[in-house]
Amino acid sequence: MKWPKLVSPKMCTTSVTVYLVNGISEDGDPKQDIIFKGNCNYSQKSKQVMTADRRLITIEATALFDGDIAPDRLDIVGEVLIVGRELPRLIHRSSKARNPDGTVNFTCLELV
Repeated sequence: MKWPKLVSPKMCTTSVTVYLVNGISEDGDPKQDIIFKGNCNYSQKSKQVMTADRRLITIEATALFDGDIAPDRLDIVGEVLIVGRELPRLIHRSSKARNPDGTVNFTCLELV
């Protein structure tokens, strides 16, 4: 059965690069691998959430991607670089919305 796309590719207009942190390099810097380079639906809306250690942080943006951007990973940890902006945004939380048959409909990244 074909499921409707909740994040339409027509609405994905912001060019981004998603980096995944894979350990630490010899210099002590985090090793980063590109896992996705393309367009997403990027919206800036700030909200405050409390972390597990009872610290208040501000979620500044949300990036929605059509489909699964990292099929081999359950949790996406790293940063997102938006084309045209200098500052990368750190990924606070990632989620994958699934269809009833188990396939991934869209991926959501909450950015700090």
